[in-house]
Amino acid sequence: MSTAQEEALLETRIADKAGVQVDDVRDVFAAYGLPLVISPARPRSLRVHRLRVAGERTGDVEPGPFDTTLSFSAGLTALVASNFRGKTSVLEPLTWCLRGTPRSEMQNRVRSWLHHIDLDATVAGEPMAFRLDLTDGEITAATVLTGSEPSALADVRGPAPDRGITVLLRASSTDSYAEQIAGLMLGRMDLQPLVNSFKETSTQTHGWPAYFGAVYLPAGGDKALLGEVTSNGLPGRLLQVFLDLPAAAALTRVKTVHDVRLAEDKARRAVAAAEAAERASERERLETDLAQAREALARLLPGDATDVSLTDLAYDAVQLARALADAQDAWDEAVRVFRRARTERQQAAKLVNDVTESATARLLFHGLNPTSCPRCDQQIDDMRRQQERHAHTCAVCAREVTGDDEDPQGITAEAQQRLETSAAAEEAAKQDLEQAETTVDALTRQLEGAQEQLRRAQSAADLPARLAAQENVLRLEGALSVFREPEEPALDESEAKAIKVLAAASDLLEKDSKTAAETLFKEVNDETVELATLFGVPSLQSVSIDRGARLKIFPLGSKQEWFKDQTAGARLRLRIAVALLRVGRAKGVSTHPGLLLIDSPKSEEMQSADAHKLFKELATVAAESDLQVVLTTADFDLARAALPADSIRQAEPGASLW
Repeated sequence: MSTAQEEALLETRIADKAGVQVDDVRDVFAAYGLPLVISPARPRSLRVHRLRVAGERTGDVEPGPFDTTLSFSAGLTALVASNFRGKTSVLEPLTWCLRGTPRSEMQNRVRSWLHHIDLDATVAGEPMAFRLDLTDGEITAATVLTGSEPSALADVRGPAPDRGITVLLRASSTDSYAEQIAGLMLGRMDLQPLVNSFKETSTQTHGWPAYFGAVYLPAGGDKALLGEVTSNGLPGRLLQVFLDLPAAAALTRVKTVHDVRLAEDKARRAVAAAEAAERASERERLETDLAQAREALARLLPGDATDVSLTDLAYDAVQLARALADAQDAWDEAVRVFRRARTERQQAAKLVNDVTESATARLLFHGLNPTSCPRCDQQIDDMRRQQERHAHTCAVCAREVTGDDEDPQGITAEAQQRLETSAAAEEAAKQDLEQAETTVDALTRQLEGAQEQLRRAQSAADLPARLAAQENVLRLEGALSVFREPEEPALDESEAKAIKVLAAASDLLEKDSKTAAETLFKEVNDETVELATLFGVPSLQSVSIDRGARLKIFPLGSKQEWFKDQTAGARLRLRIAVALLRVGRAKGVSTHPGLLLIDSPKSEEMQSADAHKLFKELATVAAESDLQVVLTTADFDLARAALPADSIRQAEPGASLW
């Protein structure tokens, strides 16, 4: 089917599903800059040929100037050196050139050593020379050149039009280089920015650095199967793009635009609903104020109370005020009686407790219980009371209390009787107090009513208040008469149609992508098991990967596990197996750049035998599948035993690689 036919078919299917015209679909897609045709991506291979790093090393280890050039094999290249001798530091300048920024692993101290970085590479079939000049770890000048052949760019650091070498970009700072490289690589690699909705109100865009995460594999401890970022579904979207699933990139963009448009439409409706609720609340307030104003006016208008003599009303109010004052006095007395009764009941309760527990208290039971000395009137403090209880000394004279405790039960019973008597007295006082409170409340209400009658009867004095109340009523009635009722939010037909078209397109592209993935992903699963087994993952029965790059592991004789639950070594080997995407490449649909950078795989909890197997099989797979793999190791014996000699770039033991 031709591109024009595919485009016509897609727009017709979207129009039928959304119930609109084909022209409406075209208008919506054009308005948001969305493609209406799903065309296969062009090849986006990425190959590195030569890296030169020059500068001056400081510190205790091999200080002085350096100028080192490394070449990379077409298949696997192993960078071999002792620990902390520049293996990872080779991958970082290479990454800086291709990604636009180095990863965080590149230490500032190492960056400060570099004066020049030269990288020759082929990007989507186009030879490119990356030339960086640095001072104190920052780019001061950068140029990307292109020419007819990679070999023609070797040792060239500027344009040479007579030799067909021209400039693709120039930058004068670290930030400028990063920004320009991101645009250059997306364009040359035929990649679109990865856009997703953020909190349904805006979008987030991930550019070339996110794609490069599928080239420079993260450490085994990371939990992303593909790429560096686990959020926003990026691993799955990288997998779909690099397998060139139909509609993968278009689906992401369409769905993002739909989600944002739908969220904005919901937000508009929410604002309209809030405004309607506010208007309804305002009307309710006006109606409540009007009702209260009318009641106030009614209270001020002359009524039945005008038939009663003002003198009689005033006399009744005075009599009620006097009665209320007497009732208040009676209530005050009832309060004092109740408080005294409560205190006596509390003391009786304490006495019961004391005579129950203390013989001294029983011996002094029938004696006086003064609160102060009868001679000097000095208060008897709590310490004396405590000594009387525990040291058996009189709280008044401090002498020891002696005698026979002959009738403890009788004294306890008498104390209990006193408690019951005082409790009954307290209850009676409480009832008298409540009765007094009831009387005060009743008289208060009667007095308020009499005073209200007296006020209503004073019609002449109330005339200004009546006029003000009447004016308030008229004002509120006028406000209600011109009150603007809340309006239903206006229906934006074009926006509603756009949301409908985008929703239909998202559903169709989702189904197309899912259908295309079913057969391909089954083969990816089988290929992943084969490669992971070759790389040393033990007891692996099967795996299942979906379009979200979520990987289920099915070990032999055990229950299902997830990729994130595997050991760091197993995660790295599974990640390599998936990243190779050999099935897609065999079918001609894989558009992964075909370059893998792997830093120190043996350090990821991997035994020497497993590392030997991984290195050997990686070299074989790279050669057979037209892949380029650059890895690092500190194990000289492992590299020599597992890899061809021409694939090894090694330093002397203990020496720096560059």
